[in-house]
Amino acid sequence: MNKLVLILSLILVQLSSAQSIKWMTFDEAVKAQEKSPKKILVDIYADWCGPCKIMASTTFTHPEIVKLINENFYPVKFNAEGAETVHYKGVAFANPNFRKNTSGRNTIHEFTRFMGIYSYPTIAFFDAKQDLITNLRGALTAKEIEPYLTFIKDEEYKKVSTKEQWEKYQRSFKSKIK
Repeated sequence: MNKLVLILSLILVQLSSAQSIKWMTFDEAVKAQEKSPKKILVDIYADWCGPCKIMASTTFTHPEIVKLINENFYPVKFNAEGAETVHYKGVAFANPNFRKNTSGRNTIHEFTRFMGIYSYPTIAFFDAKQDLITNLRGALTAKEIEPYLTFIKDEEYKKVSTKEQWEKYQRSFKSKIK
């Protein structure tokens, strides 16, 4: 009996660890949109950012969040202080002052500044035409981010324009996370 429980536990661990977000670069997401339009979710982080690491290891590994993101978004992991070149609407954004092998803070990427992001973590949402929908600033748990993901996925943001409408949406939201 103990062996059966152990075997079943190992199988469940294998299955749950196999499910992860299929992160890509921003350029890969734009290219994927050309073939099959979807919204883009960008996790904007920094290597030194503690809350970013917590979100990466908890929020972005929760099975409901993984499923919601993989099925409805092109997920992008973007280092706000990294060296990657990003192409957005005909403009190449880089980090010309990037310092290689630096621990701690680095220079802010041009694309990060272009989006007006100066705190991490931040999640940016782009529509299928690559227009910015909104940003979410700060670390969020799986339960906290779930209504936002659904709100963007279902295009409720096009219908909600007041605080009262947003509060009504939040009250009526049925979480799949217990």
